[in-house]
Amino acid sequence: MAIYDRNSRYAKFSTLEQTTDAEGRKVLTMGRARVPAQKELGEHIRRDGQRLDHLASYYLKDASAYWRICELNDVLLPDQLAEVELIKIPTRV
Repeated sequence: MAIYDRNSRYAKFSTLEQTTDAEGRKVLTMGRARVPAQKELGEHIRRDGQRLDHLASYYLKDASAYWRICELNDVLLPDQLAEVELIKIPTRV
């Protein structure tokens, strides 16, 4: 079983599920992390060189929470926001 950081979305917003593997053994799997409800703090005008982990560190006080910015902006991959000028920023939880 993988160990996740306590701030990970998988540690906070996912559940363990029991399933059967190809050899018939019962195993625990990590379910898909649910999307937490978020409120928008505002929008950030992105400058050259700014990365989502920088923005998450500044606004959310946690660089690893960049995924929350992705979720609020309805993108799966951080690179999808690389050329976006206005980025929605969530409030801190």
